[in-house]
Amino acid sequence: MVKPSRSYRVFQGINGVILTLVVLVTLYPFVNIIARSFSGERQIRAGEVTLWPKGFNLTTYEIVFSDSTFWRNYGNTVFYTVVSTAVAMVLTTCYAYVLSKKHLKGRSALVGIAVFTMFFTGGLIPNYVLISSLGLKNSVWAIAIPNAISVFNLLVMKAFFESLPSELEEAAEIDGLSTYGILLRIVLPLSKAVVATMVLFYSVSFWNSWFSAFLYMDKTELMPVTVYLRNLLAGATGGGNAGATTEQGSQVATNIQAVTIVLTSLPILCVYPFVQRYFVSGVMLGAVKG
Repeated sequence: MVKPSRSYRVFQGINGVILTLVVLVTLYPFVNIIARSFSGERQIRAGEVTLWPKGFNLTTYEIVFSDSTFWRNYGNTVFYTVVSTAVAMVLTTCYAYVLSKKHLKGRSALVGIAVFTMFFTGGLIPNYVLISSLGLKNSVWAIAIPNAISVFNLLVMKAFFESLPSELEEAAEIDGLSTYGILLRIVLPLSKAVVATMVLFYSVSFWNSWFSAFLYMDKTELMPVTVYLRNLLAGATGGGNAGATTEQGSQVATNIQAVTIVLTSLPILCVYPFVQRYFVSGVMLGAVKG
């Protein structure tokens, strides 16, 4: 085993210090937000809250958690995210796999159509009229279908599929696999890293999305939790207006932003570590032999 040189050890030390500082700078805002969400009104207004709650209280959390509408909307968010992500992954994967075939006739036109939508849209009113005329209002499809394909994610998956050795697919085709069999049994198992990344991207996007539901949902019980927290933040509706005292209302108005960020970010932060391992895994799980 070759012993690391002195210069390399110095580099490792400096690199470790720099990365540690970057991590601390990145974590500080999150820790501060969590501390503010559990702090008292006076301490927040005085700017005394840094990394630890001051004047510990759970007023805003109690108001939000005691409202049955919050839990119903939270369940809606989970359902919308799961369904929308599944639809988006199926459509994006199939479209990207098709575009990765250089022998496909009309491939340039299909790529051009996808890229065109990155810069030009139909507009808010035509989209609303289209969704209404299709009868998709007040359903999960109003959220899932219009946002099913992100062109950026599509191009990333396309580039990844193009990097896979064509010899693998040729060998599978000789063995009798169909196009769908090659995609499901050869390509996707070798694409766990990019698939996991796209799942995370789509999940975060749908989880944080509120405007589509705000636009296409007419009933409060169908809203996602992001709309509920937006309304609570705006003071238009929510648990903070139902029987809250003046002191409670003041406390809610003070740290509602922190509570909102914590409640919407926590599920994604819990899921991320389980997906992270795929980001650093190798692109190829096997090798081409010949």
